Amino acid sequence: MQPRLFHLHALSALHCGTGQSTGVVDLPIARARATQLPIVPGSSLRGVLRHQVAEHHPKDAPLLFGPQTIDGKADSFAGALAVGDAHLLVLPVRALAGIVCFATSPFILRRYAQDCGRAAPPLPPATGPETALIADDSVNLLGGKLVLEDLDLTARKDAAVSAWAKRIADTLHPADPAGSTDFIQRFAILPDDIFGFLAETATEVRARIAIDETSGTVKNGALWYEENLPAESVLWGVYALSASNDRQTPRTADELAACLTPTGTLLQLGGKAGVGRGLVRFHTAEVSA
Repeated sequence: MQPRLFHLHALSALHCGTGQSTGVVDLPIARARATQLPIVPGSSLRGVLRHQVAEHHPKDAPLLFGPQTIDGKADSFAGALAVGDAHLLVLPVRALAGIVCFATSPFILRRYAQDCGRAAPPLPPATGPETALIADDSVNLLGGKLVLEDLDLTARKDAAVSAWAKRIADTLHPADPAGSTDFIQRFAILPDDIFGFLAETATEVRARIAIDETSGTVKNGALWYEENLPAESVLWGVYALSASNDRQTPRTADELAACLTPTGTLLQLGGKAGVGRGLVRFHTAEVSA
């Protein structure tokens, strides 16, 4: 199978949930079991991609995703596309200076570099427990400090951080130099423990209500809280393509790749589409062996 990299750039708050919760937040977002970092399950993305492909390439959709109905053994075959979970790469965090910081961590970049292959820049050096590595010192600093939420971090500029910021920015803003420059200026690599804390506490929680159609007021007990990944979050994952498994319709992996959603396409992921949640840009890239 041929692995390929994909990125999801959230343009609005993103809610891919896990159902009900017994905690304070009624509808939390999906998180990886071991790390507790937010994810978008591959099944959610696969369903959206199938809808997109079926709209533009209806004959090739079953080859990529498998047949929707099976009448007998002769009609059964596996889809050629395997879609992995999307993992959090960049989290926008409120900054005292400069409004927002685009944050990641060494743990995340190490995992991301493994999926990027040889195209990945060298990883930056280890930092102190309260030190953030930055690509640019013109936007987010206040008296030499990077203040995120209620955390004060010592900022240190590093060339390796600039290389990572540029690589991610070029993926998200391939035809927008101003957007790419803005991302680089706000990019920072935080210590793993601090990023993990922010990934749990700096997500967006919104209160929702339901209105009684007769009275026009809130229904009794119809108040709940939803967790979202904030707009401007970035996630990445890997999908893989094989040749068609349908003997009656042979296609190579490259031929099937041409039928997939073009890079830069706008998708709607997760729930709450009616209130504007889940608008993302879907970007793809080759993996360097």
